This record gives sequence, C-alpha cells and structure tokens, in this order.
Amino acid sequence: MNEITIGLPGTEWAELGDLADATGRTPEDVVREAVRAHLRAEREKVAAAAGRLADRHAPLLQRLGR
Repeated sequence: MNEITIGLPGTEWAELGDLADATGRTPEDVVREAVRAHLRAEREKVAAAAGRLADRHAPLLQRLGR
C-alpha cells in the first residue's frame, strides 16, 4: 500500500478525530473513505464532460475514425 502524509490545522485534526470516534473508525479510515469518494466524484465529472464532448463533436469524431 502506498502512503501519503498531509498536515492539517489543529481544528481540522480535532474534527477528524471527533468524527472518527463518533463513527467507530480510525482517522485514517475516515480520510481514506473521503479520498475515495472524492476520486469517484471527479471520475464521474470527467466522464460526463467527455460524454458531452463526444456528443457535441460526434460528426467530426466519426470522420476522423474512418
């Protein structure tokens, strides 16, 4: 597994710890879940944008594909 180290201001660190305690998870689990959710959302935005571009430029893409 790859690792990353980030710094958090004290208030965010405390909030992360409180959330982890309240949900019975570790701070690392909370952060891991947040990163996964963010990556999933960004992937969906990029896919939607690519779909819009493909639709908008379909005739050109068809000509280029031939």
